[in-house]
Amino acid sequence: MKYTLLIYLLLYSLALIASSTDSISFEAQRNRVNELLDQRSKRFGDYTQSLEQKTGVFGLFKTKNDMQKSIDILKSVVINDNAIFLETRKLLNLKDSEAAHFQTLAKEYDQQITAFMKTISKLQAENEHLRENIKTLEEEDHQDNKYQYIVFVILLLAGVLFFVYKRRKTQNVTKV
Repeated sequence: MKYTLLIYLLLYSLALIASSTDSISFEAQRNRVNELLDQRSKRFGDYTQSLEQKTGVFGLFKTKNDMQKSIDILKSVVINDNAIFLETRKLLNLKDSEAAHFQTLAKEYDQQITAFMKTISKLQAENEHLRENIKTLEEEDHQDNKYQYIVFVILLLAGVLFFVYKRRKTQNVTKV
């Protein structure tokens, strides 16, 4: 019983450690996605600012460099979006694997509980059988004791009768 309890505590602590590790990796992945989203917002702000920037003649027109700068910023936004999609997919995969892990743990615990219930039922049946055996043996022991008492009483009576018989016989011999 002590070892079973110790094993349960060990398994439970390992499950907690594993779940906390999964939670830590999930949080780290979520933070990465949030950082990428912040970078996207910043780059999109830079893109909006570059669209408004005009360094052409008298500041009225956009130059080729202004347009190229806007295109480069837009490309970096698209690359960042792709990274966000990849990291989000990883995040969802982590969440799915965590859910699958918990389902597996639930099934294992259910199987263990079922096995323990069967073991308990089996032990209860064996305990009941042993109690019946003890009761039967006690009844037989009482019957054996009854027979021993009866034999003892018969021997005692036989001894008393023999003693009385011998005494009367000696009295009869002395009277003659």
